Amino acid sequence: MSRAATDSRIVAPQPDAVAETSANDRPPRQPVALAEAVSSATDFGVVRRLGAPATEGASLAAEPSRRRRARLTIAGLVMALALVSIAAAGIGAVAISPGMIFAILGKRLGFVDAAVVDPTLEAILLAIRLPRVALGLLVGAALGSCGVLLQGLFRNPLADPTLLGISSGAAFAAAVGMVLGGSLEPLTNLLGNALIPILSFAGALIAMVIVQRIASSGKRTEVATLLLAGIAFTALAEAGTGLLSHLATEAQLRSIVSWRLGSLGGATWTTTAWVAAPMGLLFLSLRRLSRPLDALLLGEREAAHLGVSVEGLKRWIVVLAALAVGAAVAASGVIGFVGLVVPHLIRMAIGPGHRYLLPASALGGALLLLGADLVARTATAPAELPIGVVTSAVGAPFFVFLLLRYKKGMR
Repeated sequence: MSRAATDSRIVAPQPDAVAETSANDRPPRQPVALAEAVSSATDFGVVRRLGAPATEGASLAAEPSRRRRARLTIAGLVMALALVSIAAAGIGAVAISPGMIFAILGKRLGFVDAAVVDPTLEAILLAIRLPRVALGLLVGAALGSCGVLLQGLFRNPLADPTLLGISSGAAFAAAVGMVLGGSLEPLTNLLGNALIPILSFAGALIAMVIVQRIASSGKRTEVATLLLAGIAFTALAEAGTGLLSHLATEAQLRSIVSWRLGSLGGATWTTTAWVAAPMGLLFLSLRRLSRPLDALLLGEREAAHLGVSVEGLKRWIVVLAALAVGAAVAASGVIGFVGLVVPHLIRMAIGPGHRYLLPASALGGALLLLGADLVARTATAPAELPIGVVTSAVGAPFFVFLLLRYKKGMR
């Protein structure tokens, strides 16, 4: 080989030298506090790249303002919910004044003389209105909370409680009971009117188990696979419900359609009591889930480095959502958009931190559902609109707003 060729050779640096050089030249990473990183998360669950890390003092200075705004928002939701609850209990075909409502409740507690209470109004309030209000509060709070949990799990703002196929599985099981109820005579004789809610709840749990098994690989649950499995199961359950609707009689078809559009008209104290059990488990778990969900906003690997049991968190969220949504669908039918609309509105008001977002979304979901039920009962009185029609009328435009906002943010 000639000397010119030898001189023209390109000598590659040794790997150790490259590693040493890059390590020395690389600027030191600045630590970013968890609360600061979460507060800089976008509405789509993606943490923004911080051009320059904020100082610890600036983060601490912003925290009291954020807490104050969150607490004021929660206080406002509580007051609004109390007013809407009184309105829902008093407005209807037979009006009951707020004074009479408190008098009836005072009589039941032994504080008010029975002579000042109208027995007819007392029967209407205690047997019809209050169970409906209580069920609306529970179902709305459960849907709002599950919306936050699933959006945090998938780190996607378009996730809602219908995403995992739970609602579709419950609706399919309910349709089976409505159409094939004659073939289930032993169960019908044993359970009576409770057959359809029990079948619906069982359908939701079966859907959860199937989707979870499909998405699980060993001890890991892939979020993307969980989402796709939920979509596939939803399509399958909807196909089954459509087939049963085709085979149903006219009366059975009306029942299926009414169930799929949702209603609180069948509320009783018994229904409210058994629905309260799985939803109570959800509400008791919210506070413990807030910090892990905040960490999960940063990504699964980062959350694991912060000490979060990511796989356990995934499984627990899916189980809680299945139990609560299954109970909600069993009691009131399929009610859409509550779990999508409410978390976004609350997040825009108080930010993405789950410590306040979870309870505020529960209150907001209860407020929205109770208000929607009040509109459904009074807009076309004496007829009653399905509550799902009202929530969809509110949720669909908001969904379009989210898409336009996302489109604008991508430019």
